[in-house]
Amino acid sequence: MTIPQIISESGRPGFSIEVLPPLKGRNISRLYASIDRMREFGPRYVNITTHRSEIVYTSTDDGLYRRESVRSRPGTVAVAAAVQQRYGIPAVPHIICSGYSRKETEYALIDLSFLDITNILLLRGDKAKHESSFNPDPDGHSHALELEAQINEFNAGLFIDGTKMETEGRVPFSFGVAGYPEKHEEAPNVDFDIEMLRRKIEAGADYVVTQMFFDNARYFDFVARCRAAGINVPIIPGIKPITREKQMTLLPKVFHVDLPTELSTAILDCKGDKDAVTAVGVDWCTRQVKELYDAGVPSVHFYTVNAVDSVYNVLKRLF
Repeated sequence: MTIPQIISESGRPGFSIEVLPPLKGRNISRLYASIDRMREFGPRYVNITTHRSEIVYTSTDDGLYRRESVRSRPGTVAVAAAVQQRYGIPAVPHIICSGYSRKETEYALIDLSFLDITNILLLRGDKAKHESSFNPDPDGHSHALELEAQINEFNAGLFIDGTKMETEGRVPFSFGVAGYPEKHEEAPNVDFDIEMLRRKIEAGADYVVTQMFFDNARYFDFVARCRAAGINVPIIPGIKPITREKQMTLLPKVFHVDLPTELSTAILDCKGDKDAVTAVGVDWCTRQVKELYDAGVPSVHFYTVNAVDSVYNVLKRLF
């Protein structure tokens, strides 16, 4: 089943969660523990993030430095397979442009197809830490639209070199893309951002998952703009509970989102009490999701990284 089919099949509102592959050298037990914590509430699917390689410099015995490409969290395809097999719910691995060549993407698609993992989320991805702006792999994609074109060619039975594959019995990939209620940081204006999203939907995306937001009015306005532009696929709101006071400045800086004054004031009133800040985050997140459900949103997506306990407490209040 595709993600739109999954979120529409139940009569009650649902949710999905997002997890990170383990750091290189660690086992998968912590990831399982995170999913186990929320399993009782019935997540509809689990997103698995993908991470690009980064350039690091290591010293050598002769006093020089060696430039190396290192990926701190490998294993997205394997983790997706393990999660889907262990829990019997769909795993949705991220496929990104950043740091990947077309050939590497093709190999990932081949592996996923063999594993019957056919729901994916397509993203451009972030720039490398050592770069001032996004630069694609020399044989990679510059943005999600190009990535969509490769997926569509693969679904049609063509490899990147033009040769044909056997397609009998193979389920084509269904994919979603990202949306930004407060505008992508690189978009010159909101209308341009919506137009780029419209093109991604026109290219075959079945649904949209939004960047996190803390003011539901931003989401409702974003959905209205999308509908006016002819974007009629499901738009799944991305939600993250605040867990630490420093996120007041960190999240706006990294993700280019605003925190409402009411939320910011409530966090400051905690005067550094970590438990109080966490409680504020859970309360605010619960109110957000309840309002979204009451407005008819069929499913929300929780960004659970570093917030598993808080998301669990939100779900316990909601379900």
